Amino acid sequence: MNIPELNQLLGNIDIYLLDQILKGRFTPEMRILDAGCGEGRNLVYLIRSGFQVFGVDQNPTAVQMARTYARTLQPKYDLLRFQVAGVEDMPFHMGAFQAVISSAVLHFAQSTVHFYQLFSEMVRVLEPGGILFLRMTTGFGGMQSASKEINDGVYQLPDGSKRFLLTADLLENVMDKHHLVHLESPKSVLVHEQRAMGVFVMRKLK
Repeated sequence: MNIPELNQLLGNIDIYLLDQILKGRFTPEMRILDAGCGEGRNLVYLIRSGFQVFGVDQNPTAVQMARTYARTLQPKYDLLRFQVAGVEDMPFHMGAFQAVISSAVLHFAQSTVHFYQLFSEMVRVLEPGGILFLRMTTGFGGMQSASKEINDGVYQLPDGSKRFLLTADLLENVMDKHHLVHLESPKSVLVHEQRAMGVFVMRKLK
């Protein structure tokens, strides 16, 4: 398979999410939600392979693009699986999904309270035993001390961006509150003197 064919198969997927797919973490029988899906860049392979994928995003244009992309990949795809909604208030019942994906979304939380709202809503729609994939900026690797806090939990990073940082205390708090356990060791990828991006794969206990 050449590079263009590989790009067509996978799309612009988060490499750490692809790692979980390659590990067999997700199956076609699972209902999978991309919370903050944007235009659906992480869902190309899953849709093409017949997975039960859903998505929400607060940007109507992005949702329309995701619907168009999905229908291109699967002509009979149910476009109502993509909804315009904020992650903090999603139109799904409790425990609707066996997996929830949150890739580069929660670091746009506006405060610690807002982060709790976003995180709690994702766990609400995740059934007991389900998998939560979370990728966001963290304060690990010395990034919290190297950054300037400009609001409650929101920092200006050395790279100039403004992001909410997931810290060790905050991670422990939400995991205890929502009865989550790590499925594999969490990691933060450190871009030296710029930022740290964390990858967390968790299971909601039954």
